Amino acid sequence: QVQLVESGGGLVQAGGSLRLSCAASGRTFAPYAMGWFRQAQGKEREFVGYITWSIGSTIYADSVKGRFTISRDNAKNTVYLHMNSLKPEDTAAYYCAASTRYLPWLKSTGYDYWGQGTQVTVSS
Repeated sequence: QVQLVESGGGLVQAGGSLRLSCAASGRTFAPYAMGWFRQAQGKEREFVGYITWSIGSTIYADSVKGRFTISRDNAKNTVYLHMNSLKPEDTAAYYCAASTRYLPWLKSTGYDYWGQGTQVTVSS
């Protein structure tokens, strides 16, 4: 069983930055990819980006491209979401997820394990 724990959320002013962390634990942890999703109040969960675990390739949603960066530390079983130039519309609960399958990683259905989420609030 894999457990994912997010941290790093909080309140930030527009234009500011935050770094979210997602630490994985479990007997064996060897995902194909780690993804980040977010869900604003009253809206559906949406894809933010993913990183492949072995090579570190990344894909981002258009809404965050150029502002958000995903990185990972394989030795620590941790993935990060670096968020810059934050906007009020980035306000949401952010979730990390792990996929033990080969695709689809753009959709939430492609992931097997989820964290509990961490709230990010961007004030204008």
